[in-house]
Amino acid sequence: MATDILVPTLGESVTEATVAKWLKQPGDAVALDEPLVELETDKVTLEVNAGKAPAAAASSSDSAPTPTPTSPPAAPAASAVSEAPRAAGTAQDIVVPVLGESVTEATVAQWLKQPGEAVAQDEPLVELETDKVTLEVNAVAAGVLQSIAVQAGETVEVGAVLGVLAAGAAGGEK
Repeated sequence: MATDILVPTLGESVTEATVAKWLKQPGDAVALDEPLVELETDKVTLEVNAGKAPAAAASSSDSAPTPTPTSPPAAPAASAVSEAPRAAGTAQDIVVPVLGESVTEATVAQWLKQPGEAVAQDEPLVELETDKVTLEVNAVAAGVLQSIAVQAGETVEVGAVLGVLAAGAAGGEK
């Protein structure tokens, strides 16, 4: 099944980006969360990652995006995921993406969804703030926000688990 690669939310007051470089070519195999394309804005360079795996090939219609600004990955922060029972569906951790060159941590600004709420694929779940940019972390699949592991105002490192999405689960609240 083909899925469009969309330009992710770029941050507060940023409305456009330039395609810097395609990291995959049509026909290339693509794994989950594998970078597909680099986008540049005046504030940050972002990688758009594959949101479903395995994709048969990379092209402008084969993988869903997860925005992740580029920089060397940092060690994940120790973050406990809620032990609440998970709704029917595939549980997927919502993680802090790579935040940009030399940026290793962010503050959770606000959750845009609450546990039990249904979410659509690519719908914003949480806003993160760094000293350089505010960005939204979007759902990689439709489902239900199962749990939140980090509250607004807390600082997190790249790779930390923010919460859990029950992909494919039916929503309890709307």
